[in-house]
Amino acid sequence: MNDEVVASGAGAGAGVAFVPMIIGLVVAIFMIVAMWKVFVKAGRPGWAMLIPIYNTYVFLKIAGKPGWWLIWFFIPLLNFIFGIIATVAFAQRFGKGAGFVVGLIFLPIIFIPILAFGEAQYVGEGASAPAATP
Repeated sequence: MNDEVVASGAGAGAGVAFVPMIIGLVVAIFMIVAMWKVFVKAGRPGWAMLIPIYNTYVFLKIAGKPGWWLIWFFIPLLNFIFGIIATVAFAQRFGKGAGFVVGLIFLPIIFIPILAFGEAQYVGEGASAPAATP
């Protein structure tokens, strides 16, 4: 009888852990889609956000920073400083200000989808001209 109680308790624990895992997976997929769309808005290939290190290089290019800045992201403490500088430039390329930068840094799960699915237009290098309205 005790074995049955232990077995059912272990199954319940596994079920509880399953729910956060599914929620995390859904959030991760949503963020992948959002960042993909941001890259496409900026005239870059969306698939680039899936490749580690290369996605940071493309992020820097979108922000208008030189590609060699990627080196700074491998140096502890400097990576935070240059990450913030790049995020400020990134937000400016989408016409956003300091408040939006704070949101991108502390609440990216909200602010990246705002960039992706909102009205923000990329105004940096490689930006496509807006369609003329008759």
